[in-house]
Amino acid sequence: MALLDPARQKLITVLDFPNPSRSYDASRHCVCFWGYDNSREITFMVDDAMLRNLQPGVGSDERSVLGVFDEFREKVLEIAKKQYVGGPQNRYSIS
Repeated sequence: MALLDPARQKLITVLDFPNPSRSYDASRHCVCFWGYDNSREITFMVDDAMLRNLQPGVGSDERSVLGVFDEFREKVLEIAKKQYVGGPQNRYSIS
């Protein structure tokens, strides 16, 4: 959803994460999750190395990486919101 900021006279993009689903993509070594800008689905992929940096010493298996994502979900979502700029791009990588 885009809102007009009257003080700046520009559009502000609102990105929501109503779906708590996430999945591990072993071939890309990342956790995928989805955000929504109105009805547009935006795919985010967070590199498993970045997640392991949040919790050093964690394993590299799917269960461990998803556990770190779940533990730091709010932090990852904040990073995603800052990275998202709207427009035609519908896939973002966080590393």
